[in-house]
Amino acid sequence: MRPRLVFIHGIGRPRDPVRELAAWTTALASGMRAAGHSALAGSLSADGGVECVFAHYDDLFRRSQAQGEGDVAPGEAEAEILSDLLLAWVDGLMAEEDGEAGRRLLAGARAQAQPRDQSQGSLDVVRRALNVATTVLAIKPWGAAAQWITPKLMVRELGQVARYLARGEADAAGSGLDHRIRARVLAAIGEGPAVVVAHSLGSIVTLEALHELPSATPLFVTLGSPIAMRSVVWPRLAPQPPRVPEGVLRWRNYWDRDDIFAVRPHLERDMAANSSGVLPESRRVDSDGVWVHSAETYLARASVAGPVAEALAETATLPHGTADAR
Repeated sequence: MRPRLVFIHGIGRPRDPVRELAAWTTALASGMRAAGHSALAGSLSADGGVECVFAHYDDLFRRSQAQGEGDVAPGEAEAEILSDLLLAWVDGLMAEEDGEAGRRLLAGARAQAQPRDQSQGSLDVVRRALNVATTVLAIKPWGAAAQWITPKLMVRELGQVARYLARGEADAAGSGLDHRIRARVLAAIGEGPAVVVAHSLGSIVTLEALHELPSATPLFVTLGSPIAMRSVVWPRLAPQPPRVPEGVLRWRNYWDRDDIFAVRPHLERDMAANSSGVLPESRRVDSDGVWVHSAETYLARASVAGPVAEALAETATLPHGTADAR
């Protein structure tokens, strides 16, 4: 059987699925070669032996009533989550920061994140978010990341997490934004075993989607995930309490200490195992460069690409709809 690899993107800019798929597979192939899997790396091409799919849902976040996403005030539920998210994000960064100067700046960011006059409404949350993002981006190593992200873009990206978790924005059929996003992901994964790689917000979406998938997932890989934001993401995950989906046979969670969104990354400390005893395995990677949150940066690492190559090789030998637990 031809092995299947599904990529799920996270927060960020509008996506060109064809270009994104090419960029992700190129990065993964580089990592596979570094891990000693050159033959399999070559099979990631369009006519190769591995079926590669890029699941995208960025268009579902587009708001028709404004020219730019940042021009729309968040709804009440979304604003409340964004406010909580600011505090959880800064607290998570503080937990990993060991430099005196960084901790001092983060303490200032936390003070900025604190709600003041609730009567000021959702626009006050956006203003606070912009102030917090500006302060955080002044801290090493993120201070040189202006070419990749600005405070406004950072707030927009955090806002996408809040919008997903708000479980609102129903369409004419009554389907909420989160449900429509998961439907896209499930359609991309399809039937039968697939190795699934999810980045950033995509890790939250995919975790929930895999609970709805009856077939086995030989390997679930999460990159730069915010799942473990204990006070804001964790209690809003579905189903509760958070646990590993039944079909997941192995879960690798990768994080970089310089990844601005991968805070409190040790998922196995709180996630309940599935009935097979599977828990996430969190592994730290250390990448070069200023902006390490991108999926391509993670995928190019041998420590990330190697297990993906091994899982694809194993999947190729399995009957349709099955997978061996490891």
